Amino acid sequence: MGETTTPASADGTSRATDSAIAIAAIAVLIISYCVNAMDRTLFPLMLTDVRREFGFSLPQGGLLSTVFTLGMTLAGVPTGYLMSRYSRKTVIQIGILIYSAATVITVIATGFADMLVYRTITGVGEAMQLTALLAVFSSYFSRHRATGVGLLNYAYAGGAAIGPWLGAKLLVAYGTWRAPMIIFGVIGLAMMVLIAAVVQPHLSESKGEETAKAASGGAASLTNLNTTVLAVLSVLFGLSLYGYLGMYPTFLREALHYAPADAGRVMSIYGLGVLVSLASGWLGDRFSPRLVLGLSFLVASAIAAVLFNGPTDFATQAALSFALGATFSGTIFVNLAACHVKSVTANLAGRASGLFVSCVYGSATVAGYVIGRIASLSGWTVAGNVQLVALCLIGAAISLFLRPQDMSKRTTA
Repeated sequence: MGETTTPASADGTSRATDSAIAIAAIAVLIISYCVNAMDRTLFPLMLTDVRREFGFSLPQGGLLSTVFTLGMTLAGVPTGYLMSRYSRKTVIQIGILIYSAATVITVIATGFADMLVYRTITGVGEAMQLTALLAVFSSYFSRHRATGVGLLNYAYAGGAAIGPWLGAKLLVAYGTWRAPMIIFGVIGLAMMVLIAAVVQPHLSESKGEETAKAASGGAASLTNLNTTVLAVLSVLFGLSLYGYLGMYPTFLREALHYAPADAGRVMSIYGLGVLVSLASGWLGDRFSPRLVLGLSFLVASAIAAVLFNGPTDFATQAALSFALGATFSGTIFVNLAACHVKSVTANLAGRASGLFVSCVYGSATVAGYVIGRIASLSGWTVAGNVQLVALCLIGAAISLFLRPQDMSKRTTA
């Protein structure tokens, strides 16, 4: 009897060890994306100080704030192909190296042109990391892909909450926008080392369908109706999301005359709204994407209407930002990303993720410039109504063209 219990005990210990290693690796990957989100939210908060030093116009500032998404657009689809040749872990680390180094180098910019280049390069690295992470989480959690992406999106919630708060603290403490940029870049480089030490290939390279056969169905190529509709929705979403993220801090500081610390707190509260990601991913796994995405775009339109047309006090703006964070980054982002993967067969997960990244961040490239141009011509109210309210209404209508019956479905292992 002793001979039969010993192997069972050893097997149980081995499984517990493997589970602990997997949990640690997942935690590290989530933290690494948290740093990515911190880096993305930092520059918009610094923008007023950068404009004051260099004399950039409002549209120029808007372009600098969101041009990193051009790099994300250019890198999204190629990264999907890159992962067919190299490990996802390697792609994640290279991505972190690129955007962290570019963030630090931004502080030596001498004018608009070279700063534009540095900001674009940060997006290349961020896209590489995000595309690989989406593939990792949607494959590892292959039975519940939207929930898996929702779990990853908790990292964005943390980064979007911590980044503006910490950035504002460092800005006040050091009296220069360069100090937060350098410190955030160093944090990113440290994450590379941590990933190398903790994340094992059996997790980062997991092909969920090979071990659990958790999903069946989906189109055999990216040229299908659902992917086309989702690509259009992703473009509209990128314009709306980064019209807000790229220029809303400037709106708070220059139109509503908020102090840097108050603007940072409002943006941090937006990040807290993203904490609904896990719940919204659970809903996305159980209900029609037409319903989940259609209602989410409709709700986002209503929130944006009040945000730019209603009360300007801190409490109201903070509450609306929280609600928009829950709807935009907490619900629409999660379910758009998951639906892109669900719309195709499992072996196309990396390319579908790359397409999602390219569509969202392709439109986001010009989002800051467009809303800045509209605001300079017609005021912030008109800019918000055009780029957030109207585009979200259009997105709600286009969601009705999705065909959930053609997407991949969960099956019993």
